[in-house]
Amino acid sequence: MRIDIISAAPDLLESPFNHSIVKRAKEKGLAEIVIHDLRTFGLGNYKQIDDTQFGGGAGMVLMIEPISKCIDALKAERVYDEIIYMTPDAKTLKQSTANTLSLQKNIIILTGHYKGVDQRVRDRYITKRNFYWRLCVNRWRISCSCFSRQYRTLNSGGYWR
Repeated sequence: MRIDIISAAPDLLESPFNHSIVKRAKEKGLAEIVIHDLRTFGLGNYKQIDDTQFGGGAGMVLMIEPISKCIDALKAERVYDEIIYMTPDAKTLKQSTANTLSLQKNIIILTGHYKGVDQRVRDRYITKRNFYWRLCVNRWRISCSCFSRQYRTLNSGGYWR
């Protein structure tokens, strides 16, 4: 079982996945969690990943090009059951959804940043939109971490001891 996480700030995700239950699952080979730095796929000399919104408005969004390159590179390696975008405008993740997702073998999780992502990313790649807490409006990385932990726990039939 593999979880690939695409993030504009991958260093913020390293700690939650290298401690406690998730660490034990990785050590036992029950989970493979790989965090990908979106800037690796950025454009130009500065590895740009963000741009202004097409329709105008305040704030920046993640561009489609780096996300597209990253997802296409991952899909070239293996088949993914779901591509999940963690966003506050989605339905709150419920236990029934988590149970269904726990049966998947390979998933990609895209964590948001800035104002979100280019709408074309949602239209072309995203198969599910989830959000972990209604109150956690701007902390996609925390939601991603919690979701991954819940997913692994359900997938293995319990805690990894």
